[in-house]
Amino acid sequence: MRMSSPSLIVASVSILTLSACTERQREIDIPPQQQFFAALHDLCGNAYRGERVVEREDNDLLEGNEELIVHFVECSEDQIFAPFHIEQPEEDSWDRSRTWIYTMHEDSLELRHDHRLEDGSEDEGNTMYGGYTEDEGYFNRQYFIYTERTGPNDEVLGWRIEIEPGVRYSYGTMSDGEWTWRVDFYLDETVEAPPAAWGHEGGYL
Repeated sequence: MRMSSPSLIVASVSILTLSACTERQREIDIPPQQQFFAALHDLCGNAYRGERVVEREDNDLLEGNEELIVHFVECSEDQIFAPFHIEQPEEDSWDRSRTWIYTMHEDSLELRHDHRLEDGSEDEGNTMYGGYTEDEGYFNRQYFIYTERTGPNDEVLGWRIEIEPGVRYSYGTMSDGEWTWRVDFYLDETVEAPPAAWGHEGGYL
């Protein structure tokens, strides 16, 4: 059996190390917001099942026993549309009123909430609210600031979004960066795509 020479082994390891370092450097050179947006963009076309993992202290949207589905239904170079479908077990129906919209700007990310009534019309006074990131954030976590109000002790309010590719996508509200409500969607398995969100049967783009 022919053995590789020590010099050849060292050279091979050096090439692999250099390649890995170059790849890491390439990722480092990409702003965190763009890496985050790209990770979300990779989910486009897929739907995932989730659950509530942090309950709101008062007036929670969920009971905790609902089936939850997020569908990354449409994407462009700078926008991602992700309807949030909520089962209503007692009524044997689904709430398809909500869509999360992410927009990549030159210097920030934007999150908006498109809320519709079942007839497809806008939920006036309760739609298109959201916020922008105020710094670059992290490649796997972003904070969207709600500038219209603060907490009772001037806490910064808004939304905290995380993604761990192949593992989970987490959406929730936050106060000074800490979760006040959270739902996790599990990315290890896709589910059948749900019907269109209310008012968007013809798509978004």
